[in-house]
Amino acid sequence: MDWWWRTLIGLAVALLVIWVALLVALLIAKPDKGRLKEALRLLPDLLRLLRRLAADRTLPRGVRIRLALLLAYLAVPFDLIPDFIPVLGYADDAIIVTAVLRSTVRRAGLDAVRRHWPGTDDGFAALSRLTGLGK
Repeated sequence: MDWWWRTLIGLAVALLVIWVALLVALLIAKPDKGRLKEALRLLPDLLRLLRRLAADRTLPRGVRIRLALLLAYLAVPFDLIPDFIPVLGYADDAIIVTAVLRSTVRRAGLDAVRRHWPGTDDGFAALSRLTGLGK
């Protein structure tokens, strides 16, 4: 049973280190308020995109699992950085979404993301610009 506690403590320490690293990255990056507002306008289409990608059985299982975990993280009422903190509150969500979408593009291709995009072409262009998907 001793290994169980060590595993739990190790996991808690790892999560704390990741949270601190994300907080430092956010403080260094100081996200542009205008870009965050643009990202928030895309939110409904983005959520539909994530749901569609997570349900696509043609995508690799690891990609679908990451997308499902991302959807669960976004649905949970608490965040790494609470949303009531100006700018940084939503920035952690934006950074995590960007990381998962970039990972999806690396594994499944930009065409898979484009195929599931429910919004307009301009919306997809804005999403690509904000997240660097085309790079």
